[in-house]
Amino acid sequence: MMDDLFTALRAPEVLAPGAVFFPGAAASHQQSLLAQVNEVVSQAALRQLMTPGGRRFSVEMTNCGSLGWHSDEAGYRYESRDPLSGRVWPALPSEWITFARDMAAQAGFDRFEPQACLLNRYVPGARMGLHQDRDETAFDSPIVSVSLGLPAQFLFGGGERSDPVRKLRLVSGDVVVWGGPSRLFYHGIAPLAPGHHPLTGACRWNLTFRRVCAEDSP
Repeated sequence: MMDDLFTALRAPEVLAPGAVFFPGAAASHQQSLLAQVNEVVSQAALRQLMTPGGRRFSVEMTNCGSLGWHSDEAGYRYESRDPLSGRVWPALPSEWITFARDMAAQAGFDRFEPQACLLNRYVPGARMGLHQDRDETAFDSPIVSVSLGLPAQFLFGGGERSDPVRKLRLVSGDVVVWGGPSRLFYHGIAPLAPGHHPLTGACRWNLTFRRVCAEDSP
C-alpha cells in the first residue's frame, strides 16, 4: 500500500494533448469501487473473449452500462445485452458516473456522459496489446481509466502503431484520461507481474468508462 500512498501525493501529469495522468485520484474510493465491481460480476460473469482471428484474450472481461463491449468471430462491437445470458447489462452505479464525469472534467472534457464501463481483470501474465479504442462513434468523448489492485505498466503511444511508446507505472487508485487529440492513441498493458495487493489479492482490475454513441445517435 506504500505505492498507493506515494502516488496519491503526486500532482497530475499531462502525457500528451488531451491525455492526463491523475496519480491516486481514486485512492479514497477503492473499497467502494471494488465492492461494486463484485456486484457487477455477480450479475454479468467474467469471460475470456475471442478475437475475430480466433485468439483468446488473456484478460477476463465483463461490462456494465446501457452497452457492453464484445468480441468474437463476427468482430469487435457493443451489445445492449450480455451475449452469455441474454439479459441487459448491469446498470452503471451512479457513483461511478459521477466520478467518471468529474475526472473527465478535470482533464478538460466537460459534459462527459459514460454509457459503458468495461471491467478487465488481469492475473499475472495477462496483458493487453497495443490497440486503439475505435469501436465507438463518440470520438469527441474521452476514455476514463481507473486502476485497482496490483501495479501495472501502462503503454501509451501515439496515433500510429509505430510511434514511440511511453511506459507508465500505474498503481491502485490511479486514473488516466485521454481524449481530444489523444482519443485514438495506441495504448496497452504489459504482462502483469506476480504479486499480492491488500485490496484485490493476486490480480488487477481496470475500469474504463466510455461514451459509445455520438450525442445525436441512439
